[in-house]
Parts: sequence; C-alpha cells; structure tokens
Amino acid sequence: MPEIRLENLIKRYGAVQVLHGIDLSMAENEFTALVGPSGCGKSTTLRMIAGLETVSEGEIFFNDQPVSHLEPKDRNLAMVFQDYALYPHMDVARNISFALRLQKRPKAEIEAKVREVADLVGLTEFLHRKPGALSGGQRQRVAMARALAKDSDIFLFDEPLSNLDAKLRGQMRAELAVMRQRVKKNMIYVTHDQIEAMTLADRIVVMHGGYIQQQGTPETLFKKPKNKFVAGFLGSPPMNFLEADLQAEGGTLFAIGDTFKIAIPASKSTGLGQTSGHVTLGVRPSDLIYDPKAQDAAALDLQVKISEYIGAQSVLLCACGRADVTVELKSETPIALGETLRFAVRPEGIHLFDRKTELAL
Repeated sequence: MPEIRLENLIKRYGAVQVLHGIDLSMAENEFTALVGPSGCGKSTTLRMIAGLETVSEGEIFFNDQPVSHLEPKDRNLAMVFQDYALYPHMDVARNISFALRLQKRPKAEIEAKVREVADLVGLTEFLHRKPGALSGGQRQRVAMARALAKDSDIFLFDEPLSNLDAKLRGQMRAELAVMRQRVKKNMIYVTHDQIEAMTLADRIVVMHGGYIQQQGTPETLFKKPKNKFVAGFLGSPPMNFLEADLQAEGGTLFAIGDTFKIAIPASKSTGLGQTSGHVTLGVRPSDLIYDPKAQDAAALDLQVKISEYIGAQSVLLCACGRADVTVELKSETPIALGETLRFAVRPEGIHLFDRKTELAL
C-alpha cells in the first residue's frame, strides 16, 4: 500500500483561497480521518487526492511519485460518496461488479469477488435486489462493497454516514470498524462528526479555515489539544471555557474568574511565569465531579438552568457567573432547577489557553 504525502497543497477558486499550504503524510494501511466544520477544506482536500479537483499549487505523492497530473482512473483508488451514487436499474450484484465489468475481468473472477465483498459487508442475501428495495444502511453497504470490489490501494470516504439516522449511523460505524480490521488498505475518511473520527481513525487531522490545526491519535488530540479550537471541537458534550486571570499566591498559581478561584496543579503551571495573565480555563464536562465538600480552590459553584435526562446520565446546563457550563452527572443524583451545586474540578482535566492567541499553555 502506498504512503500518501501532501506537500504545500493550495487550492484557489478564482481569487478565493480555500486551502493554505497543507502538509500531511499518511502511512501505509493507516486510517486517517479529516475532520472539521463545514467549509474547513476537508472535502476539497479529499477530492484533490481523488483527482476530482485540480491542484492550484503544491503536489500529491503516492510512494514519492507525483500524481496531481494523473486522471482519477489512473490513481488506483476507490471512493465512497455521501449520496451512494448507485445505478437504480441494476441489482446489487451488478452495482458491485460495475467497475470489474468495465475492466472486462473474467466472469468467474467477477462472481467470486462479488460474493467475497458481499459477505464482508453483509449483503449476500440482497444481491438480486435493486437499490430502491433497500434501506439507507443497505444502500450505503452496496456503495462500500462496490469500492472494495475494485481492490484499490486507497479508499476515500466522503461523509458516507451523514444521510443515515442516528441508530443506523451507530450501527454502520461499528461495521466500518470491523471492516477496517479485515481490509488492510490506506483509508482517508472525511467527516464533521468527531465521534466517527475518534472511534474509527488511527489518526485524526483537525482542519479549520483551510489550515491543519492539529493531527495525532484520538487520545492525543483529546487530552492534549494544541489550541482552543481543537479542544472545543473534539469531545461530546464539548469542553467548557471560562475567562480567568492567572495570579500567583504563596507559591501556587491560581486561575481567578468572576465566581471562582481554581488552583493550577504544579504539573500544568510549569513555565507559565512569563505568560500573560489573561487566559481561558478549559474543563471538559466529564472532569467536573459533583462534590458538595470540595475545597474552594478546587471547585466551581454552578447554578442549574437545564437538566437533560439521557438515561444513565443527565447533562446539566449551568450558570457560572455570566458563562454557561455543561456538566455530566449520574441520573440518580437529585437535581432541582435553580439549585446551586458544587463540582470538584479534576486537576488533570484543567486546560489553559492564551486568551489572545488561543494556543494551549
């Protein structure tokens, strides 16, 4: 399988530049997820790799061979689109085998390949149905099977699950994870859903405004975000942000806001002596622990505004001074709207960002 490398990739539409010098390397057999909000450039990057968009500047390499001048059919890749793109007059078997028949492969080889990929994605009993007689999840499986049948070196997925309802999306996500273990190929997966990225990918590339904000393993990006955007984008519910000022007292550094004074652990305060006093304190909802006896310097007092019951847990929207804070709490904890509760802040869950540059400190 090829190593994929993007060097100083730039894309312009007339006078508008949408990608600003993308540098990225994707190793053999790696599942890479490109994530970010709408308009961040992730689908454009994928389409340039596929050859569906021209490169304004820079180069794309497969195993050190430049490919930006090659037609899509000459890049040995397969693509799964958001809208399935199935032929409605063909049954499942003929949809899957379409590319093989264009290549004039032997009939026995085509039939064997169709059976193999149909079994892989759970379509064996539907081979003689037409797309109109299939559910959305089954049609998406047909699109994936068609890509797998080509036996390409590279598989590109452009938001393949976004048309499915929540239950089907979760089911297909699990099936994709299983398929990923069985199919050893380079896979690049574009999504705006950070849950998909974190559960499927070996490496996540977070994009915003046509720039790569950070790349790394899901755990690295979740625990050590490089800036406020990455911290807020990854995680559900998202990270809470509170404006604060840093102040040292008696050898301890504190983040002081309108209604709180949180001690910063020594492991996170090293090197902050020269930092501007104005910071953003970041705490994930899961790092706030209900504890009425928590010490003042390690807790937030939050007034409950909304309680959303979601089964084993409740998600609380609370007020912390003028800011809103989200908290995850076990559902059996008695909660009254308007009540003020104390939540301990896990020291390892504290994140600090420069308020001006938004970079992690």
